[in-house]
Amino acid sequence: MGETTVNRSEGREAATPSPPSPIKNGAGVRARLRAPRRPRIWFEILLIGLSYWTYSLIRNAVPEQKAEALKNADWVWQTEKSLGLAFEEAVNHAVNSVTWLVVSMNYYYATLHFIVTIGVLVWLYRRQPGRYAASRTVLFATTGVALVGYYLYPLAPPRLMNGQNFVDTVLMHQTWGSMASGNLKHMSNQYAAMPSMHIGWSLWCGLMIFFLASAPWKKILGLLYPALTLVVIVATANHFWLDAVGGMVCLAFGFAVSYLWYGALPQRLPKQVESRRVQSSGPPPPSEADRDTAPERVRSGT
Repeated sequence: MGETTVNRSEGREAATPSPPSPIKNGAGVRARLRAPRRPRIWFEILLIGLSYWTYSLIRNAVPEQKAEALKNADWVWQTEKSLGLAFEEAVNHAVNSVTWLVVSMNYYYATLHFIVTIGVLVWLYRRQPGRYAASRTVLFATTGVALVGYYLYPLAPPRLMNGQNFVDTVLMHQTWGSMASGNLKHMSNQYAAMPSMHIGWSLWCGLMIFFLASAPWKKILGLLYPALTLVVIVATANHFWLDAVGGMVCLAFGFAVSYLWYGALPQRLPKQVESRRVQSSGPPPPSEADRDTAPERVRSGT
C-alpha cells in the first residue's frame, strides 16, 4: 500500500516576462516628463528671473521702427472708428479730469502688472503644486509668443500718436514708476504696444484665481482684475483695446501649448503632487488572491 502526492495548481499558467517594448519605454519617458512634480523654489526663482530678463532684453532689442509703428497706430485707430468702437480718447480725457483717479491708475499700470502676477505664482506654488508647472507654462508660452508680435508688428501707443488729442497721463501728472514715459522711456521699447501683456498676464491671473480658488469672492476678484486692467490701459493711453485682443490671443496660444504638453488644462490636473513609489525591476509581488490560492495537495492511495 503506497501513498503518492500530486501538486496541482488550478487556473494558473506560467507567465514568462516579455521584454519591454521600445515604444512603451518612449511613452513612459514622455509620461514622466509630463507628470506634475513638486516644484523646487530655487529652480523656480532662477527660471522666472532668467525668463523675465530674457523677455525684457529681446523686447527692448526689437528695432523701434517709429515710422511703421505710427503708421500701424493710425490704421488701428481708423479700424476702431470704422467699427464704431474708438472710445479710447473719451475714456482718457474723462479719467484725466479726476486727478486722484488718473494718478492711481498710473501707479496701477506701473506696479500691479508685476506684483499680482508674482503673487499668483507664489499662491500656485504653495497651494496648488500639482497645477503649478502647467500654469507657469501657460504664462511663459504667452509671453514668448508676444515677443513675435512685437517684432512683426511695431505699434505706437495712443499717447504717442501724431495729430491726436490723447493725454500722456504719466507726463502730465509726473507719476513715478512707469517706464513708458518720462526719464525712463529710453530704457524700454516705446513701440511694442501689440499685444498687450498687461492684459495677457492679468487675464492669466484672473483665470487661475477663478478656476482654482475655492471662495466665491476670490473668484469674483479674479475676474474683476483683468476687467479693471483693461480700463487702466485705455484710460492712461498706453494701449488700444485691440491690443487687449492681441493679449487674449497670445494667452489662448499659451493654454494650447500647456494642454498639448500636459494633456489637460491646469485646472483639470490634480491639486497636489502624488508621491510615486519606486518599484524594483523584478516581477510584481503576488496579489492577495494569489497568496490565498495555494497549490492543492491531492492524495490518492490503493
